[in-house]
Amino acid sequence: MSPRPLACAAALVALLLVGGSGARADGAAGSPSIPGATLLDRVVVRWSAPETGGPGKPQFIFERELAFETRLEALSDPDPDPGTYPDRHVRAALDRHIAETLLASLPVTPTPAPREIAARAEAARAILEQRVHGRDRLIAAAAAEGLSSDELDTLLRREAKASIYLDRMVAPMLEPSSVELRALHRSGTTPFKDEDFDKAQPALVRWYVGQKLSQAIETFYLNARSRVTLVMIRKPR
Repeated sequence: MSPRPLACAAALVALLLVGGSGARADGAAGSPSIPGATLLDRVVVRWSAPETGGPGKPQFIFERELAFETRLEALSDPDPDPGTYPDRHVRAALDRHIAETLLASLPVTPTPAPREIAARAEAARAILEQRVHGRDRLIAAAAAEGLSSDELDTLLRREAKASIYLDRMVAPMLEPSSVELRALHRSGTTPFKDEDFDKAQPALVRWYVGQKLSQAIETFYLNARSRVTLVMIRKPR
């Protein structure tokens, strides 16, 4: 995909202006006010929800991270439209970002240890690489939006915390049993239906967990959307 982040922001502005629960546009795009300054990034969305402290503790989404997350949606689309940021990808990226942030902010019992979060973040990386069809494509997407490895790690830790909450507080989904996996493999509904089960099992686990998490995140956000207020901070030039 070739569009720069401004293309993603433009699509998002159009999406929010057309309509959406709690969404509105606010303000206009601006250039750096200091002569000779270079614009590195900017906030494109401010949002709030009771789970994250309400309007008194607003959350912010930056242009580069939303553009990167939109690329991930496009790369995982089974029917891609090369070179564009369709509205459905921007909306999916925005919804997933907010849903994961909400989930990651919710209390988990017992509290996960740092090593558990780190392990889940590595698992999330493997799932994401599979989702976008390769590590090279993930690295290229991050490079295209100027995302550092630390920024990617932050996204993965958010996904890890969200997944731990869903697994413990909603329904187990991170460690499917061999019986579940064999039944799924026999169903012929996975990308690995033509492979031997033992050979396909590691990839099948990642696919299964990724699918279950995506479905759970989508369901969660459908229920949470009415509590979320979105504000477009800046319009692109």
